[in-house]
Amino acid sequence: MVKVLTPRDFASHPAYIDKNYRSTALRGPTRPLVPIRGISLAAPVYGHDRVSAGDADLTANGRKDGEPQGERIIVTGRVLDEAGRPLANTLVEIWQANAAGRYIHVVDQHPAPIDPNFFGGGRCLTDDQGRYRFVTIKPGAYPWGNHANAWRPNHIHFSLFGHQFGQRLVTQMYFPGDPLLALDPIYLGVPAKSRERMVAQFSIDATEENYALGYVFDIVLRGESATPWESHA
Repeated sequence: MVKVLTPRDFASHPAYIDKNYRSTALRGPTRPLVPIRGISLAAPVYGHDRVSAGDADLTANGRKDGEPQGERIIVTGRVLDEAGRPLANTLVEIWQANAAGRYIHVVDQHPAPIDPNFFGGGRCLTDDQGRYRFVTIKPGAYPWGNHANAWRPNHIHFSLFGHQFGQRLVTQMYFPGDPLLALDPIYLGVPAKSRERMVAQFSIDATEENYALGYVFDIVLRGESATPWESHA
């Protein structure tokens, strides 16, 4: 059987360079991209075999001497192809700020507290139904210097690796009802018809009683409903 792929809808993805997102002018390509052909690796190359069950619990994998501070949440969803079919054994990685909006990174000098019990990164493999699940802390907003009084909305970065060289998707997940979305050039840089694909949905079914609120964020890799990522525009 010949598999027919739905063409990627490049019009649903943001441009490499957006005048309102200032740093894109420094890293966005200004010349035509050069295709690389003839490279094929038919097996995972990004450490799938090193993923452990504890990697997906960000409230525990960075703990030193206590619980991390902030609102505990569960983020779950499925990784799907253009036909809605689940993709198993996909490596999903996330990274995020802590509850105060601070990353553990030398570049982040935002005057907010560092949580010594929260590393801010996790990874897992999707199951046979394409499902992933993370336990984490809801990230805080933070200033980012793009323009006067600029603040990033609460968000979690997602990275997905495929099974061949060069197969990677990087996107961001936002939270419903965040008032900063209407002011954020990164979110607004995505065409209006596609922005809501980056917003998770609250789910009482994913919520665990007396423990953590749940959010569902499905990721579609191709086709008309693809999760937005940087386009070739």
